[in-house]
Amino acid sequence: MRIDCPCCGPRALSEFSYGGDATLVRPDLAVNEAAPFAAFVYDRANPRGPHEELWHHIGGCRHWLKVRRDTATHEILSVEPAGRAAQLAAAVPGRGA
Repeated sequence: MRIDCPCCGPRALSEFSYGGDATLVRPDLAVNEAAPFAAFVYDRANPRGPHEELWHHIGGCRHWLKVRRDTATHEILSVEPAGRAAQLAAAVPGRGA
């Protein structure tokens, strides 16, 4: 499997580290209940088909990427910067949405 890094171009999977599910939303910590946070940390779906994941390009530019991948075929459907890198890319004329 190869991931097409927006900064470095196509690279081997061995240059990346899996960072988890990109669709998770952290619960509000102001709510004083353990159950929602425990579910956030431990409960995971195992989807079949297209899924958004976080990958860290540890062997290259070190950016975090949001990768949409089909979990059944391992086909990479899209790759985009995640977090601060996405904010910086959006600020560049012609690269934002």
